[in-house]
Amino acid sequence: VQVMESGGGLVQAGGSLNLSCTASGLRFEGRTMGWFRQSPHKEREGVACIMWSGGTPYYADSVKGRFTISRDNAENTVSLQMNNLKPEDTAMYYCASIYDSCETSWLDLMDYWGKGTLVTISS
Repeated sequence: VQVMESGGGLVQAGGSLNLSCTASGLRFEGRTMGWFRQSPHKEREGVACIMWSGGTPYYADSVKGRFTISRDNAENTVSLQMNNLKPEDTAMYYCASIYDSCETSWLDLMDYWGKGTLVTISS
C-alpha cells in the first residue's frame, strides 16, 4: 500500500492551496479517508474526514468554512482545498485511510498514511 500526498508549498496568508492524495494498492472502495496535520510543539490534529459515500464530511473547528475535502472514488484520490490560509495552518499534512467512520476518534483508527506534504504560510 502506498499513500502519497502532494500540493504543499509556501503561500502568503489569505492564499490557497489544493492538496492531493493518491492511494495505490489499497482497496479504496468502502474506505474512509482523512487528512491530518502535524507541526512541531503541537499535537496531531485531524483536519478533515470523508466517508466512502461522501455524505457530510467532518472538519476540525479550526478549518471549518475554509477547507473542503473531496474524493474521486474512480481515481482513488482525495483532495483538500484550503482557502484563506493562516500562519497557524503551517504544518506537515498527511493523507490517511481510516478503518472506521468519521464519527469516531478516527485519528486512532488510521491504518495507512503517506510521508506528508509541507504547507508553510507566511504572515
